[in-house]
Amino acid sequence: MIKKIGILITTIIVFFSFFIPINGKAQEETLGSLRKDYEAKLKAKQDNDNKSDQAKKEIAAKEKAIGEAEENIAKAKKEEEDTQEQINESNEKIEKLTKEVNNVLKYLQEMKSQNAYLKYVTGASSMTDLITRIAAMEQMSKSIHETMTNLENEIKQNENLKKELQEKQETSKKQIANYQAAIKQLHNNIEEYDQFAPDLATQLNQAKTKYENTKRQCLATLGKDDDSIVTSTCYNFATNSTWLKPLTKGYVTSNIGSRWGSYHNALDIGGNSEGTPVYAAASGIVSGKISKYKCGGNMLYIDVVVNGVQYTTYYYHLLRFNVNVGDTVDQNTIIGYVGGGSTSTSNGGYDQCTTGPHLHFGVSKGWFTGTIYRANVITPPGFPNQEGYRFYSRYDYYR
Repeated sequence: MIKKIGILITTIIVFFSFFIPINGKAQEETLGSLRKDYEAKLKAKQDNDNKSDQAKKEIAAKEKAIGEAEENIAKAKKEEEDTQEQINESNEKIEKLTKEVNNVLKYLQEMKSQNAYLKYVTGASSMTDLITRIAAMEQMSKSIHETMTNLENEIKQNENLKKELQEKQETSKKQIANYQAAIKQLHNNIEEYDQFAPDLATQLNQAKTKYENTKRQCLATLGKDDDSIVTSTCYNFATNSTWLKPLTKGYVTSNIGSRWGSYHNALDIGGNSEGTPVYAAASGIVSGKISKYKCGGNMLYIDVVVNGVQYTTYYYHLLRFNVNVGDTVDQNTIIGYVGGGSTSTSNGGYDQCTTGPHLHFGVSKGWFTGTIYRANVITPPGFPNQEGYRFYSRYDYYR
């Protein structure tokens, strides 16, 4: 029996020795990987700037087209007004002439019924006078008929012109609507680029700062700055066997996961007033610092090693910093102070992603600069991923 148990234990040990990496170390960060990260972010920023510039050029072209379309509408309106004025004048002429024609026709009718027409014609003193009188009567009738016909044709032309101008206005209005929709989309693209561009610009700055600082540190510590150097060997900082809370007390107000249509990559810890000290949850190196960002405010990143595994810890909405990039910190170091109240845009501040004092605290596997990748985010050790969890000491450890 004992022999079987021994064999079983040996089998388990062998099995796990194959399937569990020794001390769970992530891929080591090197100066070369930092340099490549910086170069990749530089290219991404340049590509993004080009897209933004192109979108702005397209917007300028569309806005010019809108201006031309609006000029066409104004011109068409003026022509329509002029045409309407012509139509009104024509109608007045027709009305006046119609009365005159009716009077003439009435007079001619009366002349015929009273034989006045015959008297007028037959009253000619000579054949020439007779022909002249007959021609005069015919000419009068013909003139009246031509005048009426011309005025009616003029009204039809004006009505058709008015219709064409109205159609032209509608076409211009549709063009403007299309241009405005296109501009809105382009502005959305630019807004997307602008929202993203600060991220890229910030990431680029972080990558550059981290690379240059680490390179200087390696040169000072090791006397060399080759790409192959593992960055952790350039610093003398304590590794950790456990985690501590970043605050002496508090409670979780928001957990990790989907929230308001986006992904929330950390725990929000409330229950503390602005200015409350924030501590490093684990000893490490300050790898990044972002000031007054529009979503997150003052943000701090610290690279740590806990039980042989590399992690990045991050702290957002800080009122102010108490450390700088490149500083080594331990678990008793005050790295900053709780913010999120006076710094909120709702209170006249700069941070649009907070409404009250709290700490946004997160942990991600691996050392990096820039974007927190969702796949690497973990629930900070010692916390449950649930709202309402309270702790009353930095040493409270949820199990």
